Amino acid sequence: MAEVVITTSGMTFSDLVAIARNGATVSLSQQSLSAMQSSRDHVEKLAASETPVYGISTGFGALANRHVSQELRTQLQRSLIRSHAAGVGDPVEREVVRALMALRLKTLASGKTGVRPVVAETMAALLNAGITPLVREFGSLGCSGDLAPLAHCALVLMGEGEAFDSNGVQRPVADLLREAKIIPVQLAEKEGLALINGTDGMLGMLILAIEDLRMLVNTADVVAAMSVEGLLGTDRVFIPELHLPLRSHPGQAESAARMLATLKGSGIVASHLENDDRVQDAYSLRCAPQVAGAVRDTVEYAATVALRELAAVIDNPVVLDDGRISSNGNFHGAPIAYVLDFLAIAVADLGSIAERRTDRALDKNRSAGLPPFLADDPGVDSGLMIAQYTQAALVSENKRLASPASVDSIPSSAMQEDHVSMGWSAARKLRTSITNLTRIIAIELVTASRAIELRAPLTPSPDSTKVITALRKSVAGPGADRYLSPELEAATAFVATGRVMNAIE
Repeated sequence: MAEVVITTSGMTFSDLVAIARNGATVSLSQQSLSAMQSSRDHVEKLAASETPVYGISTGFGALANRHVSQELRTQLQRSLIRSHAAGVGDPVEREVVRALMALRLKTLASGKTGVRPVVAETMAALLNAGITPLVREFGSLGCSGDLAPLAHCALVLMGEGEAFDSNGVQRPVADLLREAKIIPVQLAEKEGLALINGTDGMLGMLILAIEDLRMLVNTADVVAAMSVEGLLGTDRVFIPELHLPLRSHPGQAESAARMLATLKGSGIVASHLENDDRVQDAYSLRCAPQVAGAVRDTVEYAATVALRELAAVIDNPVVLDDGRISSNGNFHGAPIAYVLDFLAIAVADLGSIAERRTDRALDKNRSAGLPPFLADDPGVDSGLMIAQYTQAALVSENKRLASPASVDSIPSSAMQEDHVSMGWSAARKLRTSITNLTRIIAIELVTASRAIELRAPLTPSPDSTKVITALRKSVAGPGADRYLSPELEAATAFVATGRVMNAIE
């Protein structure tokens, strides 16, 4: 199993994905351990002082004006975590929890938070043992960090709360820690705050979304090209001379190139190069690279923001290199929340244009000679009629999910935290949007594949042939009506696991 070594300089996208999804273990570099001890020394000097310092010897948020005596500071940190672990709702996905833990560990390892090395080492031990704290869906406002989700994780470090083992079975935390030989941490000054004051949940979900969307946009291009093929569209609108030289959006040029490559060698496309009285294809075919390309460029902009945040140190207060402990507002999730919402808009539009191609293939008046609804015996059979209904419902849902969360704000903490980002909510709805997009693309794939096969004896392109051959291992081809739901689920798994791209690459 891969190992990710966490240093003071953080981690990469691929490191985060390896930890969150692939179970990679983590270790802390000696550089990080030394940096943590150095910043801890500064914290302990301030903790011994009579001068109140936020996060070390005071209360939190609207209660920051209370100076807390030394004998109560362990209770202060413990009470902070217990009270902030106030999430409700269904458990958040394992990969999301592992991502937010890994990102919080990355910040602890920077040596800017003032925690003892043992705190980071214990969090690393949880990840390596496959212990996943139970984090609930609702609780974060995306400001002061993802407080409630991170508090649920910190609670497990203390030997409390709820958690799952490496097999996904919920078990008592005390048993899980004992079996893994992990000693619960008794938090000292500053440590409770350092464990929860980060944008780690928002950022983790953003990076995972970028990983998914990079694959899905590639897949969407291939499937769109297959729809063009099945609908007797032209590939001439995808030639490179029409894209980068005329309109310098890199995503558009990349999508057009992928579509042109997918259609290369198609006997179906070649069959209507002459004596075709149609002048232009519909927008859903002709403008596919423009829409998918805009999605690509949006994803890469989001990646730029995510990379900046990945390199950041998010904590409040933070320990500066000269030993000063400084309060700040870097925990505000606005930069992440905006791009999460932007991605939801792009996802909704990519799904919308895919559904239009599906509908066109099922309409005998617009499908260039295909049978109604691609049915085997139209009138007796309904073919893919209701598959398009399902796709339309998913598209409609994604339009609702495209309504931005980041334009909302609701005051909290007795008006001390009077403007929040709602970035966690933006991330949660984006995950749903991406799941829906995967299903939308899968339904277009089922439709386009059937349309191509119904063009026989005309032959599809080599790439289309490879995709259809791979799909047919789990989804049957044209024929009489049958129970369709399992086939659509199988097609969704085919898309989600990257098998469209695997087939042609």
